[in-house]
Amino acid sequence: MTTKYILLLLLTTLGLRLQAQTLVQGTILQSNGQPLPGVTLRVADKTLQSDPQGKFQLTLEPGRYTFRLSHVGFQSLQQAVVIQNVSLQPLVFTLAESVENLDEISIREGVDRSLKPLPSVQGTYLLSGRKSETIQMSQMDGNVAEKTVRQVFAKIPGAFAYDMDGSGNQVNVATRGLDPHRGWEYNIRTNGVLTNSDLYGYPASHFSVPMEAVERIELVRGNASLQYGAQFGGLLNYVLKGPDSSRRFSYETMNTAGAFGLQSTFHRVSGKLGKFTYNAYFHRRTSDGYRKNSRSVAEGEFVSLGYAFRSNLTLKAELGRSYYQYQLPGPLTDTQFTQDPRQSTRSRNYFSPDIYLPSLRLDWQISPRTTFQATASAVLGWRNSVTFEGFANQLDTINRATGQYKNRQVDRDKFKSYTLEARLLHRYQIGSVGSVLTGGIQLINNDLHRRQLGKGTTGTDYDLTLVGDYGRDIHYKTKNVAFFAENLFQLTPRLSLTPGVRVELGETRLSGRLAYSEASALPPRLDHRFPLLSLNGQYNLGKDWDLYAGWSQAYRPAIFKDIIPNSILERANPNTKDAHGFNSELGIRGTRLRGRLTFDVTLFQLMYRNRLGSQVITEGSQSFVYKTNIGDSRTRGVEAYAEFAFVQRSRSRVSVFTATSYMDGQYVAGQVSDGVENRSIRGNAVESVPKWISRNGLQASYHGLSTTLQFSYVDKSFADPLNTVVPTANGARGVVPAYGLWDWYASYRLGRGFTLRGGVSNLTNRSYFTKRPTMYPGPGVWSSDGRSWQLSVGLKI
Repeated sequence: MTTKYILLLLLTTLGLRLQAQTLVQGTILQSNGQPLPGVTLRVADKTLQSDPQGKFQLTLEPGRYTFRLSHVGFQSLQQAVVIQNVSLQPLVFTLAESVENLDEISIREGVDRSLKPLPSVQGTYLLSGRKSETIQMSQMDGNVAEKTVRQVFAKIPGAFAYDMDGSGNQVNVATRGLDPHRGWEYNIRTNGVLTNSDLYGYPASHFSVPMEAVERIELVRGNASLQYGAQFGGLLNYVLKGPDSSRRFSYETMNTAGAFGLQSTFHRVSGKLGKFTYNAYFHRRTSDGYRKNSRSVAEGEFVSLGYAFRSNLTLKAELGRSYYQYQLPGPLTDTQFTQDPRQSTRSRNYFSPDIYLPSLRLDWQISPRTTFQATASAVLGWRNSVTFEGFANQLDTINRATGQYKNRQVDRDKFKSYTLEARLLHRYQIGSVGSVLTGGIQLINNDLHRRQLGKGTTGTDYDLTLVGDYGRDIHYKTKNVAFFAENLFQLTPRLSLTPGVRVELGETRLSGRLAYSEASALPPRLDHRFPLLSLNGQYNLGKDWDLYAGWSQAYRPAIFKDIIPNSILERANPNTKDAHGFNSELGIRGTRLRGRLTFDVTLFQLMYRNRLGSQVITEGSQSFVYKTNIGDSRTRGVEAYAEFAFVQRSRSRVSVFTATSYMDGQYVAGQVSDGVENRSIRGNAVESVPKWISRNGLQASYHGLSTTLQFSYVDKSFADPLNTVVPTANGARGVVPAYGLWDWYASYRLGRGFTLRGGVSNLTNRSYFTKRPTMYPGPGVWSSDGRSWQLSVGLKI
């Protein structure tokens, strides 16, 4: 009897328990009313996903619960629901699509100025599992007019600047031990439009955007490159301020004066008229320069017109122009630099690019789950120079017999680079796994017409007149098609994986003449055929922090300078191969301590095979410089960014930050010429790779006032693969010494319309230089700027 009573009691208790459970059913919709599958729903201790029809069901005891819903590409939702011991009507939740707002940002007092990554899905790009950073220019106190890299990129660990292009004319920046020369290891874009002058002939970006026009800078390391290119560096995108869609007309201006004759003015108008939007700016900057004979003048114009056919279909036409003329003061020897870093060895050398950037872009939100974008663009213009070349200890003087200078060298590059890119992003469901696919095609047709070694005048002004023919007159034509696809699989609510592929199919054909060599010295054709793979992953560790890791292949074409002999004493390997390799990384990032601590720490390795350079060969009794693949390099290191806010209130904030990197760049195989014979460079440090780069700052904000005190340290580096220590007499080889710099800058914002910005760069007037170039603008030491001041006044109406 006792056993029967116990069994009856258990069954009764279980029945009551089951009666207390309530079946909860529901549907999750998109903003257009369509069902949304694969949504992660968390409530109490339960986690589930909506089915292909957007439906879900579960059982809960009576009570008050918070339903938390999330899905890649949609805004997260939290909603309280009361569950009673009665039948419930099916629940309905609606998730809004996560749209990146490109309108102007209104800065509030006490703004959080810490560095933030890009979202996992932005437009037609997948960025989950990659290292990415966003620099908001409206939060910048630094020297914007002159684009001082250590201030603009202050919180980007590992950002190495090469200061040599005068007063803010170019941004020369690199990460992970790559060459910073005009960022030519990056896929550089403005508003998503490619600006590299010729990716296959001369990949530097000569299109220079005024920072006053920039809303934010997006930097994605090489692990995301399969979606937009195959560059080792990754993506560097300058997103310009968009039109003020709240008014028919708005106007803003920023005017700057500073040391060494700096004068800069920027003006922008924008607005919205019905379905039309417009946005245009004009910029001009002049400077006498830190060194003698280093005057520069720069201009920039831009116009954008947009038309919204419907709320989900827009067409935008843009045209930008970038021009500057820089008087090159010439290289120095180490002795000259020590005597006076402001002196000049040239007075009649000039460099001047004039670049136009037209584009037409169609954005179509086909459905809440599908986005299409097509962009047609071009890079058109000139890269001109007139110079008397030679080492720093080779003086440019008047010939007593003739009473004239020697003839200068005239070089003219004409760029005609055309790009068509079509991209599609689609969200879909595989069973219970939410997925996002992006893919597309990129077509490139380039013609680099390079005319060099022209005999110019004996004058002193910027004069491209020829008195003789060009020594090189070559067309470097490339046609390339690339197919790319990546897919984000949301395997669990915390874990996502994104495999990717890019296939490059192209060829470069050369034609023309070399005055000093036979036509056979030119390789008739170069093939670019690469399948490139990647795999990235991200794991959410909890609220506001995650792990990310990835591996991605990359390549860099053998460009013009790598395969064209410079003189009769040079030869080029007809079997030169494109450089290739990979990026790999493992990182952790997020915010902790109630948002006071922001961090992003990454371990990385960059493998760079078939690096290009020069060796020496002997034919008979004659030795020649031989352009060829010289070996492989590997750079390993750590990139660490951290910022802690001691004070974080609605109207005030005080924080300290560090952006520090350690890079160990070594040649793992290779040989180069020492001028006489080929020597092994295995185990040598890669040139222009400082082991330590550290920028550290104290920032304070109160109401509309903000200020930053920053210390930047860059370790020593070598100028050549042979790791020459003692500088040569001409300054072309040797160690680039370590240096540390103090900067102070501040800004004051009164409401929405008035801005006052000022500061002092290089407070201690430290004499330093960042690199000894072996090519343009001349081998030797190029001094960077000493102490300078800047003051800017801005107005917006």
